[in-house]
Amino acid sequence: MKPTVVIGGGIVGLFTAYFLQQQGEEVIVVDKGDMKENCSTGNAGMIVPSHIVPLASPGMIAKGISWMFSSKSPFYIQPRLDKRLIDWCLQFYRHSNAKHVAQSIPYLKGISLYSKQLYMDFVATHGNEAIKLQDRGLLMLYKTREGEKEEAELAHLARESGLNAEILSKDDIRKLEPNQEVDVRGGVYFPDDAHLSPKDLYRILKNHLKEHGVQLKSNVGITGVEKAGSKITAVITSQGKIDCSHVMVCAGSWSGEIAKMLGFRLPMMGGKGYSFELTNTPELKQASILTEARVSQSPYGDKVRFGGTMEISNRIDMINMRRVQGIFESIKAYYPEFQADFPSQDKIWKGMRPCSPDGLPYIGKAPGWENVAFGAGHSMMGVSLAPATGKLLADLKTGKIGTLKTDAFAVGRYAGKL
Repeated sequence: MKPTVVIGGGIVGLFTAYFLQQQGEEVIVVDKGDMKENCSTGNAGMIVPSHIVPLASPGMIAKGISWMFSSKSPFYIQPRLDKRLIDWCLQFYRHSNAKHVAQSIPYLKGISLYSKQLYMDFVATHGNEAIKLQDRGLLMLYKTREGEKEEAELAHLARESGLNAEILSKDDIRKLEPNQEVDVRGGVYFPDDAHLSPKDLYRILKNHLKEHGVQLKSNVGITGVEKAGSKITAVITSQGKIDCSHVMVCAGSWSGEIAKMLGFRLPMMGGKGYSFELTNTPELKQASILTEARVSQSPYGDKVRFGGTMEISNRIDMINMRRVQGIFESIKAYYPEFQADFPSQDKIWKGMRPCSPDGLPYIGKAPGWENVAFGAGHSMMGVSLAPATGKLLADLKTGKIGTLKTDAFAVGRYAGKL
């Protein structure tokens, strides 16, 4: 029996390999990087069933335009003559409306809750000490009247969709953060959200896969495929040919390049984000998002990770220190007593989040191919949705049909549109 090849060794690819291996499949994971530091290891580690509104939503266009004029803003598109970027922006604009949000909510809610349950199952099997999952919910903190209105509307939308959401006063927030002054107008608390250590999760998954016979091949580029009719029979790599029975493409921001190799369009842009860890003093206890700044904060005992920005750019390796400065300045704006020193450049993580133009991931069979599937385009929710994506792809390989609705995630939904 030939193996299944998983292209992409990020958290989505590893969970895909994990569930395939559980089903008795032989699996080879190949990745163009070193599988040490990537988009899966330095993010906020949030598991967020509350995030039911896609990135493409009403108001994002106006906010994006205003943010474009600030070097420290949460969102930036590097201007350049690039047909892929122009096409992506046009599709993003077309989907930034209330109808698209309403249609997307049931899908995002369903896959998010499924993923949260799979995380709880993972902890029950492997223990929680390693990945440090903290099932304490998420605070959305706001400082302005506009922020209050926006978050209250999202809380109402969440409740209408069957999710738990609590609007909190400044005094309520003080009870959740007893060690800190929190300079906010109020917040919304989503008790069903959680967070974990993404770096530790990534390490545990890699070790588990190796121990159970999954081959992990790093620094391997994909140069082509061999095919017979509508099936791929081998993947051609920079280190030779790998015969295969199936191919699962979980290559993050580079999944669009693989799709192009297979003859169809998969609109995808890399949205660069930055994060850094600081000593947690005075101790923050509650994971939160600083809404006006679009900055996340995830505490892990004596350390806390701050992260943010969405920079649509082709400057993959460059760290824009002005944008990091924007993240850093938001800390004192929301937590005036927090003792923070600006991190040195070698302590700053950067990663390219894979963004689809409608804010929904691509999960399912590749158009025109019998034995190829994709799991990509999760934007800022890669860690949150990774277990569900991996399980859906593994079930697709074995022919198992579940009850979760996934047609909104169709891989070929743009194949003839751009």
